[in-house]
Amino acid sequence: MSPHVRTVFASVLMLAGAVVPGLGQTTQPKITPKLEPIAETRLLMEGLAHPNFRGLERNLTKHPIDDQTWLFARGQALLIAETGNLLMLRPPKTPNSQPTWFGHAMDLRTQSMALAQHLGKKDLERSKAAMQQLANSCNRCHTSFRVNVEIVPFQQPEPPPIRKVSLE
Repeated sequence: MSPHVRTVFASVLMLAGAVVPGLGQTTQPKITPKLEPIAETRLLMEGLAHPNFRGLERNLTKHPIDDQTWLFARGQALLIAETGNLLMLRPPKTPNSQPTWFGHAMDLRTQSMALAQHLGKKDLERSKAAMQQLANSCNRCHTSFRVNVEIVPFQQPEPPPIRKVSLE
């Protein structure tokens, strides 16, 4: 074989190695992730959705709202949206309840993403309106699945009871 032919042959092999991915490498087994719920639904509500909702309320009642707070609030809305995704991993065991469950979980995600968009634009009025829509979404699900929790945005907490103190 002439030196010229060997050079062309070696060039073709090097080009093939560069063009064909994985040529000459051992193949790894394909990993297929299995999505499975870990935490209970109640933990998702009490640990993710509710604290982020209440945090949004606090952040939207600050005056003035600085850039960092708008950014953080947007993140809180997106975490609530992700909670909707996590809820879809754990539908009820009764098949006839599952379409309702999925519909409410998708609505939670949709409403939270809409809220995040308003927060990203620093639109206080639309953000507050979107908070109400998000609360309505939560309450529709709670009503459907008989959860005795009502979400009311921007509700003033009840003051502690007044105790009579005797100075005698």
